Amino acid sequence: REALQATTALDPREEDFLRYFQRLSKQFERETARAALETAILRRKADRKYPNANQLFFTREALEQASSADVSQHRAKRFEGLATAYDLGCSIGGDTMALADMLPTIGVELDPLRAEMARQNLKACGLKGEIIQADITKLPFDIPSGSGIFLDPARRSGHRRIFNINYYQPPLSIINEWVGQGIPVCVKISPGVKLEQLAGFDCEVEFISLNGGLKEAVLWFGSFKTTQFRATLLPDGITMQTDDPASLPEPRICQPLAYLHEPDPAILRAGLVTQLAVDFDAFQLDPEIAYLTSETHPSSPWLRTWPVEDWFHFSLKRLKAYLVEHDVGELVVKKRGSPIQPDDLIRQLKLKGSQRRTVFLTQNAGKHICVVCG
Repeated sequence: REALQATTALDPREEDFLRYFQRLSKQFERETARAALETAILRRKADRKYPNANQLFFTREALEQASSADVSQHRAKRFEGLATAYDLGCSIGGDTMALADMLPTIGVELDPLRAEMARQNLKACGLKGEIIQADITKLPFDIPSGSGIFLDPARRSGHRRIFNINYYQPPLSIINEWVGQGIPVCVKISPGVKLEQLAGFDCEVEFISLNGGLKEAVLWFGSFKTTQFRATLLPDGITMQTDDPASLPEPRICQPLAYLHEPDPAILRAGLVTQLAVDFDAFQLDPEIAYLTSETHPSSPWLRTWPVEDWFHFSLKRLKAYLVEHDVGELVVKKRGSPIQPDDLIRQLKLKGSQRRTVFLTQNAGKHICVVCG
């Protein structure tokens, strides 16, 4: 802690590591200096995820894998009213802290360093909770009824991300016994999961977006399940759901109207684009693409909206002529359903004007178009 105090006063960044490590090594043992310097740097990086990051302990990998406090707190709300929460594979305790703020919580972690960090992090936050170092596939205790489980399986092998749920460690089959005993289970998985891999599970699939970025998918089993698919937008805390995807509206197709909308990615992953379109009297440009269009400007956190200036079937020559005519020099290119790479297009256009535009490369009823937006 003395080394941390001295290191924090330096306000170090990644690029300062070698210079400050040499200085601190003259005052502290080299491993102590290294650990203090890494911790101070990671605390700076963790500011985006934790409001009290300057009190917490991290490893680099654990911080990269940890959920933001907003997401953890959102999940923890469904545990309210249970006797005890069990955070299995708790790592440095990010989710343990959110759960322990709601109810008595026990975290289980195999790695001794992460387990000790979880203990210290709970202590730093003034939270009561127990951390047990153990293999979650061989728990040294039974989980009693009236409890709930949060499971965060490992989704990396070395430095490679694992997207196939069949290769998670432990595999998701570990939950079958708990669910069979009537214990509600929440499982954090990759937001890029292939939905067909979840077909055999009786669970709610929730996709969570934070500040416009898709962060994770969550599976809710047992009494935690409230619907089939849900999209959640944080920090607003709003949700959209469907109990039966087969009952969702059919796509309504239209050419670009006065406004173009890009739905939040959680809506896309939850398969709720057509429902969102109906709710805001909007249309899709193409049945396979999630861009929406409407005559009015809906005020909704689910949508990013641009005013449509013009649109036409894609032609590099025509697009360049249009942009030159309108004195465009700064261009943002977004695409869905187009083979063209935005950076390649910008290089080919060689624009020199003073105005700024956003161009969408996409499909309208199967035809390649570009939509110019202000």
